[in-house]
Amino acid sequence: MSLIDAYGRKHDYLRVSVTDRCNLRCIYCMSEEGIEQISHNEILCYEDMLKVIRTGTEMGITKIRVTGGEPLVRLGIVDFIREIAALPGVSDLAMTTNGILLPRYAAGLKTAGLKRINISLDSLKPLVYNSITRCGKLEDVLAGISAALENDLQPVKINVVLMKGINDGEVEDFLQLAREKPLHIRFIEYMPIGDHDHSYGNHYLPLSFVEETAKKAGLPLTPVPTYRGPGPADYYTLPGGKGMIGLIHAISKHFCSTCNRLRLTSEGNLKACLYWQEEKSVRPVIDNPDALKALFRKVLANKPAEHQMASDGRCGAVQPGTMRSMSKTGG
Repeated sequence: MSLIDAYGRKHDYLRVSVTDRCNLRCIYCMSEEGIEQISHNEILCYEDMLKVIRTGTEMGITKIRVTGGEPLVRLGIVDFIREIAALPGVSDLAMTTNGILLPRYAAGLKTAGLKRINISLDSLKPLVYNSITRCGKLEDVLAGISAALENDLQPVKINVVLMKGINDGEVEDFLQLAREKPLHIRFIEYMPIGDHDHSYGNHYLPLSFVEETAKKAGLPLTPVPTYRGPGPADYYTLPGGKGMIGLIHAISKHFCSTCNRLRLTSEGNLKACLYWQEEKSVRPVIDNPDALKALFRKVLANKPAEHQMASDGRCGAVQPGTMRSMSKTGG
């Protein structure tokens, strides 16, 4: 049984948000204050999340990514990873994290069955990093990256949201980091999701900026068409580099035509597209496998051909649900 939508896209990837809470307050993800958190009794329990994941694997899902908020702030996360890893049909199990708590959890996650990890790091300058995260210490996330490498959570992918006037002067520094360490540095275009202060239009940059900067720095990017992970990045090598560079053109070059993912939000809603409001609660059918499978199909049947995010900040048919923060949707 396969999950194929109206446009012929096969879906084999489920992103599971386990919490909307986080120990940072990144400017593109959360507002600085006045955050309305989901109450604990509204967050789906692990047992019910596993029911959704198990049903997904019976319908062709093979790749699971655990996200947040910050997934490592939820109690019992290592045991949850172990239970996912034990499910038949799960061939790839990954996590997206800000890395702050990885020195404590990396070894346990690896033993539990986590295969690889993505770590958010938008600046290599302590003051800029602190400003973007509103409270984070660069030394903490660097320690997390080291812990991931030491525990062989490979490939270790570093997610960098490119923002004009904030971290665009650090592109060459990140390129050099990919030369020196076996890291996949992935630049991501700033998306107008949860844009609380409406700053998106001032900070968006197309990733052609990265290619131009690399060329000027004498570090030309060489495409690697034979390498493509389960995500949307186009990958490149650098001269003498130990790592790779990934470019995720979320706005300037929509990759919607190859989208293969569904999302389960922390409060228990199945969502077919990050941008669109459409989502359905799994709670009414959580103990009915056939009805849950029908819900998967219904959500997928309503998936749009593409999102409407635009580089000039005009987001097409903006819906109220698109303005909820990334922390509530799952990165």
